[in-house]
Amino acid sequence: MAAYQSHTNRLAYVYVLPALVVMGAVVAYPFVYNVVISFSNMNLTHFRDWRLKGLNNYGAVLSDRLFWYFLGKTCLWTVLNVVCHVVIGVFLALVLDKDLRGRTVFRTVLILPWAVPQYITALTWRGMFNAEYGAISLLLERALGIKVPWLSTEWGAFAACLITNIWLGFPFMMIVALGGLQSIPDELYEAAAIDGSSWWHRLRHVTVPLLKPVMVPAVTLGVIWTFNNFNVVWLVSNGGEPSDKTHILVSWVYKAGFTYFRMGYAAAFSMVIFAILLMFSWNFIKRTKATEAVY
Repeated sequence: MAAYQSHTNRLAYVYVLPALVVMGAVVAYPFVYNVVISFSNMNLTHFRDWRLKGLNNYGAVLSDRLFWYFLGKTCLWTVLNVVCHVVIGVFLALVLDKDLRGRTVFRTVLILPWAVPQYITALTWRGMFNAEYGAISLLLERALGIKVPWLSTEWGAFAACLITNIWLGFPFMMIVALGGLQSIPDELYEAAAIDGSSWWHRLRHVTVPLLKPVMVPAVTLGVIWTFNNFNVVWLVSNGGEPSDKTHILVSWVYKAGFTYFRMGYAAAFSMVIFAILLMFSWNFIKRTKATEAVY
């Protein structure tokens, strides 16, 4: 019996070995290498002969004015995006959860922004924000007589990135909320209606508490994805234009690492971003206690 059990265990290890090798190659090794580089002086002049130099890069990151500026802008970017994603997504889910005519068509159409590749959407919106030929600029100018310098000013470019990412992100929250709404038993709403509860009362005391276990992990993922959303900011602002002002932390790390070749500094910068997201996710899930039922 013991020999059979030992053979079964070895067979299980053989089955999972390929997955462990791939995970080690694409996750563990790059992470450990990034940690090592973050303590080094690797840059354009010391690309092959780099050496470890302690915590200097971390000190340079935390004392850099740009880090705190882009951290504030990243927090603003994340909060505005996630709030709009959740509000729009939950609102549309509540509407589509009703017995509407053509509900399937509306669901399909509203998922399309999420189904289109992100870089195509970002470049399309960048074209629409063009000051001379863009559809949005021309529409605003002809309908309201206003001309918005979308891509030539810092906050105009930031607003353009924000609008693009809101367009891309709300379908995910809508789908998650819709799935959560359909799992709520109708008997709860019928019992509340018999007790004379208003729509607002049912939303507050039935819908929201039962949606919470579904939405908290989705919001956590939304925060991490939005905080690290490189594609939209980079493509819509054309690499942080104007004058490297339209950056969030991840786009600035990319520019520091692969345009200015400050590899050690960029590696330390990325570890600080990782620490921020890890602390946020841990505290958010712990405080909301929404995933306790899973365990």
